Amino acid sequence: MTDSITVTGIVGTDPTQKVIGDGVVITSFRLASNRRYFDKAKGTWESTETNWFTVSAFRQLGHNAGFSVRKGQHVVVQGRLRVRAWEAGGKSGTSVDIEADAIGHDMAWCISSYVRTQSESRSAESGAGDAADDVAAPVDDAGWSSVSSAGEFGGIGDGIGDTGSLGLEPIATDDELERAYAESASD
Repeated sequence: MTDSITVTGIVGTDPTQKVIGDGVVITSFRLASNRRYFDKAKGTWESTETNWFTVSAFRQLGHNAGFSVRKGQHVVVQGRLRVRAWEAGGKSGTSVDIEADAIGHDMAWCISSYVRTQSESRSAESGAGDAADDVAAPVDDAGWSSVSSAGEFGGIGDGIGDTGSLGLEPIATDDELERAYAESASD
């Protein structure tokens, strides 16, 4: 039996990304989740204890999460829960992991822009294609890329988040993207 879980929280660590075996991309990060509520008796906002999860995303989801998720952002994660006991060096504990099926920004805290990947665009147009086969910069319907510079994603680990290591060239600058967004918002 698989336990499904949906958690909202704040990304607590910079995502790390690596490629294993047959080119499978894995992105991992820690997620902090707690509940805030208003205590009428005290007249103040209170927080519950923080729960920490290790989130892992594989293949195309892992690739896209590596480009999209940053430390400090509010996200929603849906996936399968794994609780494991561990021992190492005389210490022991419990690890609570989520193997993600979906990750998205929590719209209660931000505005996010949906940008389809090239493989998704091609699959939708032709009705064929495997998104896991392609590793490409996200590109929207108008051909705009959310990637603005080769060094923008430094620190994501193993250079995978670095667009230069993927052989990608920026399609548009941040200024061009902002201008296009402003024009589309005014229509």
